[in-house]
Amino acid sequence: MLARYATQCAACQSRIGVGEEIVRPAGGAGWVHVGCRGAAVEAPAGAPAKKAAARKKAPRVQEPDAPVPAGTTVVFTDGACRGNPGPGGWAWAVQDGPEGSGHDPATTNQRMEVRAAYEAIVALPGPLVVVSDSTYVVNCFKNSWWVGWRARGWVNSAKKPVANRDLWEPLIDLVEERGDVEFRWVKGHSGHPMNDRVDQLAVEASHRAE
Repeated sequence: MLARYATQCAACQSRIGVGEEIVRPAGGAGWVHVGCRGAAVEAPAGAPAKKAAARKKAPRVQEPDAPVPAGTTVVFTDGACRGNPGPGGWAWAVQDGPEGSGHDPATTNQRMEVRAAYEAIVALPGPLVVVSDSTYVVNCFKNSWWVGWRARGWVNSAKKPVANRDLWEPLIDLVEERGDVEFRWVKGHSGHPMNDRVDQLAVEASHRAE
């Protein structure tokens, strides 16, 4: 269904804009982006704790600053959108290294998150760790959503066309072709200096779209 009013995604904690496609998460609490279906959802404040045995264990995600092998580049990526849909920007940055950003005059936040990851991988050769605050991006690879999408002819588990296929397909092809790209998640707006840096770059780029 489509959101009738703006709210917050219970999975990725980013904004859900009016008119965006949304679904109920498995637990039934709140709403999530269609792309965040299956992602871990934070329990509402005061909700009773479930028994440990009943909890489903999510795959482990390494901390964004966990050690990486020598010769591996860590790049932070982010997307921004003013209005969602509206003018948007994407950005990537390597600490003490190169940065990149770009804009789109009419887009969505999710599209900019995917685009940011793609542009970073295109720009940076060699083994790469992509750190994003987007569960939409990270879970696609962590939970192998893309395998099911391809097997079903780019139809999702709800039997609907995969949103943003035009961006997902080249990103997935590139990651598969390279075989040296890993994804990690960082909580957005949590004070991580590199996450804050790419957020700043993406927001600045969104203003260039006017």
